[in-house]
Amino acid sequence: MKPMLLTAADELPSGKDWVFETKYDGFRCILNWDEDGISLISRNGKSLNEMYPEILLFCEEIKSQMLPFLPLSLDGEIVYLVNDYKSEFSKVQTRGRMRNRDVIDQHVQKFPCHYVVFDLLKIQGEEQATDSLTKRKTSLKKLFKQLGLPLKVDYLNQIKLQLVEVFTDSERLWPFVVNYGGEGVVAKSKRSIYENGKRTDRWLKVKNWRIITVALTKYDKVNSYFFGAVNKEGQWIEIVNFLHGMSDEEVKTLATLFQQNGKKTSSSIWELEPSICANVGCIDFDGTHMREPRFQSFNFEKGPLDCTWETLQRQLYPIPERVEVTHPDKPIWPEIGYTKDDYLLYLQKISSYMLPFLKDRLLTVIRYPHGVTGDVERFFQKHAPDYSPEFIQTKLVEDINYILCNDIESLLWLGNQLALEFHIPFQTIHTERPTEIVFDLDPPSVQEFTLAIEAGLRLKAILDQFGLHSFVKTSGGKGLQVYIPLTMDSFTYDETGIFTKFVCDFLVEQEPQWFTTERLKKNRGNKLYLDYVQHKEGKTIIAPYSPRGNEGGLVATPLKWEEVNSNLRPGQFPVPAVLDRVRTMGNLFKDFDYVKEKQPFGDVLDQLKEIVKHG
Repeated sequence: MKPMLLTAADELPSGKDWVFETKYDGFRCILNWDEDGISLISRNGKSLNEMYPEILLFCEEIKSQMLPFLPLSLDGEIVYLVNDYKSEFSKVQTRGRMRNRDVIDQHVQKFPCHYVVFDLLKIQGEEQATDSLTKRKTSLKKLFKQLGLPLKVDYLNQIKLQLVEVFTDSERLWPFVVNYGGEGVVAKSKRSIYENGKRTDRWLKVKNWRIITVALTKYDKVNSYFFGAVNKEGQWIEIVNFLHGMSDEEVKTLATLFQQNGKKTSSSIWELEPSICANVGCIDFDGTHMREPRFQSFNFEKGPLDCTWETLQRQLYPIPERVEVTHPDKPIWPEIGYTKDDYLLYLQKISSYMLPFLKDRLLTVIRYPHGVTGDVERFFQKHAPDYSPEFIQTKLVEDINYILCNDIESLLWLGNQLALEFHIPFQTIHTERPTEIVFDLDPPSVQEFTLAIEAGLRLKAILDQFGLHSFVKTSGGKGLQVYIPLTMDSFTYDETGIFTKFVCDFLVEQEPQWFTTERLKKNRGNKLYLDYVQHKEGKTIIAPYSPRGNEGGLVATPLKWEEVNSNLRPGQFPVPAVLDRVRTMGNLFKDFDYVKEKQPFGDVLDQLKEIVKHG
């Protein structure tokens, strides 16, 4: 069976005969599963089993549940999910080229893939291709319900088989795809049958084109490709070569211009000093090249000086329509050369990592209306202001109308208000109990950061002894913070307080010359403060990936435990460095929710209660 193919369209169709799905940028793949085993088969008929072992491993884990439905064939996409609407193709492609098992396993740990399913081709050995799409979708949803698999894509869910959600209204889906940088939307006729290997106008794809302005630099006569570049720190960086989308007349005219005015650098290539600008559409940018470039138009309103790396980034990440940005050029962190627009771009790029920790939590922000300048003015804000737009969600608690930052639009609106610090409580609005324990390791100054490292490593050893999985991040200031995820609604603050007090008192008893639980600063001397009192209802802590209002633009940055050593410095992680980290290291807190159910905290607490009871 070969995948049924989509036809490109400029507009989504209307009418009751159509349904709509998010289009994910990954590897199209048919999953065949029978008594002999599982195979992932690409569009060109090649096996992908070796390159994506995490998908096969998950299938093996649910084999006993799946047996009644075999033989089974599914159509879907292998993806690396950045959020619920976007797959990063470069990560999927990089894996697809790997052959060394150790290298593949390392990539699985950093960038785990999913298989998202949108069609059912065979179940219990019975072919479904001649059934209508509606019937196939109904059967597919029933199958996923019976197996307890996700009925819509959730990038944080570690279940590797997930169902692509169906929308009846394209206008409801399209804004999500645009705001979260997705590839596009697929429209499918409800009555369409599955046509093996055929490209059909019953399945249409509309891409979410990002329009990039480039300066034309080169022409290659061999393939008639033109090259476009942007200026990065004084150097012209070629990011695209294109031909598709140009008329014959446009190709002829531009080729003549290069040949008559350019410098011939080889038998087939002419180069021209950047002077002519063009708008080129793409579906993504992998850091070096535009994905699926398509010529849109010449841009005579822009000059080569307008074609910069910074402009490229903003064109790749447009601000959502409902978010109004004011004074984008305003300096925010002058020391690192960051403007408000740079900050908003950071929030867009980090949103998939940061929003899960803000979701459904009563938010306290610290706003810096003039940026982080020499004479810093700042104020705390809990209450949603009267001028908040309609899309801002709120929750009234004890006369305070708190903001809930649950989506990228809310995050960017707060960013435009110059909320630089995001502080969150230890529980969501759905419970009065903590969903994590956090130890705040607070040295007296940056100069004593080594005390935080020592405390962190000793704390890790204790938690390991208890069998508790922990995560660590910088505070974005002078300390470290250690997290223990907890099962929702399982423990009270009084119960977690027994644990935090025991651990902190134990550390102080071990090294009283280094650590203290003394609340008054004047009585701490030069010791690190182990703050367990702060872990209470109503108290807050800086959210992972939130910037801080210090001059260096430092971020509360998740770490690998191996990084907590003598080489670690609190100033290592300003905003630009954090973006580089997530690009190369992935999300170090990606397992945060997954480990909650596996924590033996109840057993540990029972032991400590016995110890406390018997003195």
